Amino acid sequence: MNENLNSNNIENDDFNLINEDIDYKDLIVKLKEIKSTISLLEKTIFK
Repeated sequence: MNENLNSNNIENDDFNLINEDIDYKDLIVKLKEIKSTISLLEKTIFK
């Protein structure tokens, strides 16, 4: 039974790592969008 619990923990850890990776990628995408928005605003302000 203990082996089964260890197996489940490993699978859960893998799942959590995948979710963290997806969250990280989503964050990067959002930051790039913010960067482009700021750039456009700067161009508009400093025309």
